[in-house]
Amino acid sequence: MSKTVLAILFGGRSSEYEVSLASAYSVLTNADAEKYEILPVGITKEGAWLRWPGSYEAVRDGSWCADASSLERVTVDLTPGASALLLRAPSGAMRSVRVDAVFPVLHGAYGEDGTVQGMLALAGIPCVGCGAAAGAVAMDKALTKASVAPLGIRQARCVVLRRGETDAAALRAAASSLGYPVFLKPARAGSSVGVSKVHSEAQLDAAAAAAFREDEKILMEETIVGREIEVAVLEEHGVCTVSDCAEIDSGAEFYDYDAKYRTDTSRFYIPARLPESVRGDVRAAAERIFRALECRGLSRVDFFVTEENEVVFNEINTLPGFTSISMYPKLMMHAGLRYSELIDRLVAAAR
Repeated sequence: MSKTVLAILFGGRSSEYEVSLASAYSVLTNADAEKYEILPVGITKEGAWLRWPGSYEAVRDGSWCADASSLERVTVDLTPGASALLLRAPSGAMRSVRVDAVFPVLHGAYGEDGTVQGMLALAGIPCVGCGAAAGAVAMDKALTKASVAPLGIRQARCVVLRRGETDAAALRAAASSLGYPVFLKPARAGSSVGVSKVHSEAQLDAAAAAAFREDEKILMEETIVGREIEVAVLEEHGVCTVSDCAEIDSGAEFYDYDAKYRTDTSRFYIPARLPESVRGDVRAAAERIFRALECRGLSRVDFFVTEENEVVFNEINTLPGFTSISMYPKLMMHAGLRYSELIDRLVAAAR
């Protein structure tokens, strides 16, 4: 039986480049070599697509593109029915490689946000995960809030602010309406990049500047006091598997980039330390949100649960961290799926 040709994309132009390398390393090393012919395709920080023929360790440590001039350039063949990638050698020689599916292990802008998914749809290449529309909406926290609002699930109150229209007075007015402390975050970024918790007016300008470095649109949100809860959703041709709830104890003021990837202060509880009925409410809310945004394949849905056991939706990630210790794979493994089996099921559900 012939192997499935699976292109795995990693890297990218977003601020989550390093996270993508770590996620991709786990996928590359866990994909079953008996089932797949793997085509690793890295995207540099500058946006060049390059076929990587070397060791997966070089993906993990970031050295894979140290000599980009020696690597084949990759483009997507948009010829109808081709379902292929075009590879151009440094000599100029071109070849076409037909691809059965693409796993875009890309986080953040220019990868998780529907851009790559739309191009793959034009090329007729099945893609693991959400399509272009769901990726774009879920990536934009303001659009996500608007889409989830009709469900009646509580969300943090927020004010949307835009670069060029926001001055110090607007920042102060927004914070005053929400009450300190507030969170400032980019509308379209992940892994808590550019997110700040602001306790006073004196911190507003610096926090806004950090968020605006990531996006021209930012959100100021009220602080929700509660347990941080995450749920994994796996969708296969309309059927959803919803994991149990994980609880994050970040060991920091909030679950920021350092707590997620650089320090060992975080603690996790699976299942979350919540009554079973409340965990059921969270899981039901996760599936409703997943379906309302017309997601597919996979997503991690994040919530707060207050002391009164009220469920508050925080955000959804359509390509969550995918290292072997990331919460999405951990939750699916808790549900009984081995990491390699999770990859198999995601690839089988690609469309």
